[in-house]
Amino acid sequence: MKLHAHRDAALNTVTAYGTGWLEINARRYEHALLVQPEAPVEVWPPVRFEDLAPEHFEAIAARAPEVVLLGTGASQRFAHPRLVAALAARRIGVEAMDTGAACRTYNILMSEGRKVLAALLTP
Repeated sequence: MKLHAHRDAALNTVTAYGTGWLEINARRYEHALLVQPEAPVEVWPPVRFEDLAPEHFEAIAARAPEVVLLGTGASQRFAHPRLVAALAARRIGVEAMDTGAACRTYNILMSEGRKVLAALLTP
């Protein structure tokens, strides 16, 4: 799905996504990503939802976002509380949703100036 919206070229924006890929600022990626408005886009190690481990969320917590949007692939799934404990300990909110919804929500929150991080598994 291609996303069309006014965007600030200085900020990371999800411009499209599809089965097996994500597009940030018109650059296609075929692996999981961590995306923040003003930080470099990073490859995120988990490939599937089942690969998620506490250390993946500890790395996110170190970035100190206000909220994390967890894109869980083609369907919405919820991470076990032990996985996101590092975020909860720092009072960082986590919202789990399918990756398409996470991409759209990220763009909205980012455009509002929120300190958001999208942890996206490919749909």
